[in-house]
Amino acid sequence: MPKNKHRAKGSLPVVRGARKIRLKELSIFTRQVSAMLAAGMPLVQTLSAMESQTTDKNFKPVIQGIRARVEGGAMYSESLAFYPTIFDELYVSMMRAGEVGGILPETCARVAMFLESSNKLRAKVKSSMMYPSVVMIVAVSLATALIMFVVPVFATMFSDFGADLPGLTQALLDFSNILTSYWYIATALIIALIYGFKHINSTDKGQYKIDEIRLRFPILGELATKVAVSRFASTFAQLLHSGVQIIESLEIVGLATGNRVIGDSLLHAKKTIEEGQPLSVALEPNKYYPRMLIHMLAAGEKTGQVDEMMEKVAEFYESEVETMVNGLTSMIEPLLMVFIGGIIGTIVVAMFLPIFKMSEIVM
Repeated sequence: MPKNKHRAKGSLPVVRGARKIRLKELSIFTRQVSAMLAAGMPLVQTLSAMESQTTDKNFKPVIQGIRARVEGGAMYSESLAFYPTIFDELYVSMMRAGEVGGILPETCARVAMFLESSNKLRAKVKSSMMYPSVVMIVAVSLATALIMFVVPVFATMFSDFGADLPGLTQALLDFSNILTSYWYIATALIIALIYGFKHINSTDKGQYKIDEIRLRFPILGELATKVAVSRFASTFAQLLHSGVQIIESLEIVGLATGNRVIGDSLLHAKKTIEEGQPLSVALEPNKYYPRMLIHMLAAGEKTGQVDEMMEKVAEFYESEVETMVNGLTSMIEPLLMVFIGGIIGTIVVAMFLPIFKMSEIVM
C-alpha cells in the first residue's frame, strides 16, 4: 500500500472537525468495530452499522467513504489511510498488521484501549494546566486594569503634593504612564511574540529547540519527559504486539511521542538497530531515557517479550505522570495565591505609601 505522504495533496479529502473526531469519536468507533467483528459480523456490514449509528455529521461521510472503498475491494487499512487527519500512520499501520495477521478484531480492541489511555493521559495533563493558566490570565488582566485605570487617578492626586514620591510609587506611576501612553506598542509586541513563537514552532529546528527547552525546565521538564516516555513505551508495545516490525515501529513511534527530541532520538536509534545492535544499547547514551526503561527494554530483548515489558513501563510512567500532576496541582494552588497577592499587594502598597507618609511629603 502506498504511504500517505506519497498521495497527491489535492487527492485527500478535507474533513471538517477532524481534531474533534480524533479526540472524542475515534476510540468509540474503534471499540464498537472491534465488538462487531468479534461477534462475527462482516466488515462491510459493521461499517454500515457504524455509519447509521454515528451522530457526528462530520464523521458520517468519513465512515461512508471507508465502507465504499472496502466494498470496492480495498483493504480496510488502505481505506483508512485516505483520511490521514483522522487515522494517522500509527493507527493505519496497526490495522494493516491486524489484517495481514488475521487478528483485526483483537487489534481493534487493543487500539481502542490505547486511544482511551492516551486520551485519559492527555486530558489529565491538560486539565492540570488549565487552572493555573486561567488564574494567571485573570491575575495579569486585573493587574493591567489597575495600572491603566486606577493608578492614573492616584497620579493626579499625587501631582498636587509637590514633593518627591517614594521610589516604589514613582516606578509604578512611570510604568502606568508608559503603558497608558503606548498601549498600542505593547499590544503589537505581544501579538508579534505570539506569532513569532508560532512561526518558530512550525519549523523543524524551532520545534526541536522548543521541545528541548521544555525537557530542561525544572519539574515541568521531568513531567514532559515522563509523558513522552510513557507515550513511547505504550505506542511501541502496541505496534509490536500487532505484528509491526521493529524498524517500522520506531519510524511511527518517533512521530507519536509528542516531543521532537525524544522522537528524533528514536529515528537515530533505528540506524543503530540496522547495524545489528539491540534497541536498549541504542537508547542507553541518551540522557532523557530513564535507566528503568533501558533495563526493562534490555530484559525484554533477552526474553523475547519486548512488547510486554514496554506495556509495564507505560503503565508505570502513566501512574508516575498522574501522581506528579496531582502533586503539582496541589503545590501550584498556594503558589498562585501568593503570586496574585504579591502583585496586587505591591500595587496597593505603592499607591498608599505616599498617603502613609503624607506629613513628610507635604513638608
